Order: sequence, then C-alpha cells, then structure tokens
Amino acid sequence: MSPALPEPGVLRDRAQILRALRGWLDDNGFVEIEAPTLVRSGALEEHLEALAVGDRFLHTSPEFACKRVLASGLPRLYSLGPCYRGEEWGPMHSTEFTMLEWYRVGTDYRGILDDTRELVRAAASAVGVDVPPFEQLTAAEALARHSPGAEDVERAWVNDVEPRLLSPTFIVDYPAADAAFAEVRGDIAERFELYWKGIEVANAFTELRDPVELRARWEHNNAARRAAGRLPHPVDERVVDAVSRHARAGGIALGVDRLVLVLLGLSDIAQVRIPG
Repeated sequence: MSPALPEPGVLRDRAQILRALRGWLDDNGFVEIEAPTLVRSGALEEHLEALAVGDRFLHTSPEFACKRVLASGLPRLYSLGPCYRGEEWGPMHSTEFTMLEWYRVGTDYRGILDDTRELVRAAASAVGVDVPPFEQLTAAEALARHSPGAEDVERAWVNDVEPRLLSPTFIVDYPAADAAFAEVRGDIAERFELYWKGIEVANAFTELRDPVELRARWEHNNAARRAAGRLPHPVDERVVDAVSRHARAGGIALGVDRLVLVLLGLSDIAQVRIPG
C-alpha cells in the first residue's frame, strides 16, 4: 500500500508557513539563492551520509553554496529547498527533506538567535498558533537540570535532555568539541540549537572563518569515518577558500518539515510531506 498523502488542510497550512518564512526573510533584506543540489562534496560532519549520483553527491544541506555566495559579497542570503541524507529513518527523519538556511554578515550566533525567534513567531502567526515564551539554557545548564551527574553525555542528551525540552528552548554554547562550522571561544563553541516539543528544529553558528581550522576539522571527521569503515567526505577547496574570505557572519539551518510538524501539533514528518 502506498504511503498516505498529507491531509489537504495540512498542505494548505504548510504553504502558509512557507510563504511566511520567505516573507519575513524578504522583508528583512535577505536574498533567496538557488543552491545546487548536485555537489562535489556532500558534507563535513562525520555522521552525515551523502547520496552519490555518479561522481557527485546530492547535497545534505545548501551550506557550502551559501558560504561561497557569502564570500562573493552578498551580506544577507537564504536558501529554501530540498536536501537529502542517507541512513536516516524514523518519525523525525526523511531521506528527502526541506531545509531553510540563512546567513547574515555583521552578526554572530546571538543575532541569528534573535532572527530565529522572530521568524518562528511569523510562521506560527500564519497558521494561528501562539508561541509560548522562549527559554534559553547553555548546554551545560540543560545537562545539569535534566541529567545531573551523567557520565555518558551523548546518551544522556538523547534520552534525558531532548525529550524534556518541551517549550521552545534555545540551547547555547556547546562544548568546543561539538563546534562543526562554529567559531570557538575558549572551550565554548558559539553555537545554538532550537528545540521545541522535544524536537531539534534548528542549528546555528557564528560562522568559522579560519581555513586552517576548517581543514583540520574536515580531516579529523574523515579519519573517524575511515576508522568506522565509511568513505571520507571529499574536501571542497572552494568552501575552504570561501571561509577564508567572507566577513564575520552568523548562519543557521532550520528543518522546515519539523517546524511545520511542531506548529500543527503532528507527530511524524510523513504527515507533512508528499511521499515519493
């Protein structure tokens, strides 16, 4: 039996949310770009699996293209469209999904946090949803509150912390080891994630601008992939170059399907996406 289509009312609400997202970004001076979906390298992160298409990959996010455009001199930009990741299953995952990323020169992760708060409220307003007050905790505070004394931090985060982040909550200041593309300040990564109803909705950084550090992180992650028997992610030299040239900026990736799901009070991404 074929998977069910989303309800017509859900599709109408989804369209309203997408219109509100684009409207807020357009009204605030962001320029929409069309990121290529066939790319030279699918990812930086160790755990992401890019789907190969010949000698290219389907992009896991528009991040690499956005950084190249940021380096070209466009100070506010966004990309909203399909992305692809292998080996991801469950009610919060889909091989094909919709991602919104935006970047802003002259700010850091705290400025992007303010953007996110306003954007989520605009999207909620479009479908008549009231957003509860946002909370903000550091990653260390969230662990101390929900899993004090945890020895296996990764397991505690998934099992104890995330399910308890029910109100919209910004988790800020992750350990430096979890920096990904974020700038590091001392032992803190300038990064935040937005959780709501126990679901990670968005992930943001003060964007890394050190090409030597970026290359080192890429090599570190690829070494871990090789050790696990996985193929390394090719290093896209254009991205390394872009990181060396773009101005100080903040950037974010927001899962649109998850935001729609949360706003409409649903429980599975399949309820908000048309199946292939």
